[in-house]
Amino acid sequence: MPNAVEIKSLVKRFGDFVAVDHVTLDVPQGQIFGFLGPNGAGKSTTIRILCGLLDPTEGNATVAGFDVRTQSEDIKKHIGYMSQKFSLYDDLTVEENIDFFSGIYGVPRARRGERKEYVLRMAGLTEKAKMMTRLLAGGWKQRLALGCAILHEPPVLFLDEPTSGVDPIARRNFWELIYQLSEAGQTIFVSTHYMDEAEYCHRLALMYQGRMVALGTPEELKHSLDSHHLFEVEPADLLGAMDTLSGMAGLSEVAVFGSGLHITSASDIDGETIIRSALQRAGLDSNGLKRIHPSMEDVFVGVIEEEDRRRKQGASQ
Repeated sequence: MPNAVEIKSLVKRFGDFVAVDHVTLDVPQGQIFGFLGPNGAGKSTTIRILCGLLDPTEGNATVAGFDVRTQSEDIKKHIGYMSQKFSLYDDLTVEENIDFFSGIYGVPRARRGERKEYVLRMAGLTEKAKMMTRLLAGGWKQRLALGCAILHEPPVLFLDEPTSGVDPIARRNFWELIYQLSEAGQTIFVSTHYMDEAEYCHRLALMYQGRMVALGTPEELKHSLDSHHLFEVEPADLLGAMDTLSGMAGLSEVAVFGSGLHITSASDIDGETIIRSALQRAGLDSNGLKRIHPSMEDVFVGVIEEEDRRRKQGASQ
């Protein structure tokens, strides 16, 4: 089975600024692929290239078998696209938005009624079909925008920060819809800066300053930290504890997580003893100190710290 998306050494420059820096990856059909990273990491630029909206500076990519350089119009016919702004018309009703996008996407007239009913049912908007779109809450707008993006049944769907600005319950409900689409055979390429959403993806790439710094399943990426011990502590003086532990021999990363700190130590180091002793010498408590399993956020912090160290070493040579 051919890949839905193939990217080879993709580069995009805007003047001297490198927005996408030699990204290479494949996305099999039917997979939910996550693009994870902070704002400015190059996620949206890559997606715009894959949607045929931007030409790459170097490298190449295919989407649904079509070349982004020479077949951008064919790509647009075979993809759905949803941005974080939802791309809806607030002065139209829910069903008027569906009717409008049915025409834009070239849905055959004979099938428009059937597709409208599907979208209303899928999004749970049947009772809100006559409502003005501007009156919908963020989560409902999100569902409507997704429905409009799949009216023409595209094999590949691009979702660019689709859950930005909506509440956690709406985000979870939205991901249930994404799973339904994936199970039906659609390929979902989704970008996000929410670390917890990475757990929902079959595979994901971590993007940082235009580069892909890690690639794999969530479990594979978390297992990449198995060579280190990860500890959590919740001291009363959070900043004092962070200052005390940062840069200490035997500890590689110290980062704030919620009301506590996550500290990484090498596997051959007794991290718990180092942490407890250092805090005690500084007159600080070690409340809740324990070994924990890494989350995707731990993975991302660790990968970014390593990437920053690598770049500093390269710049100094």
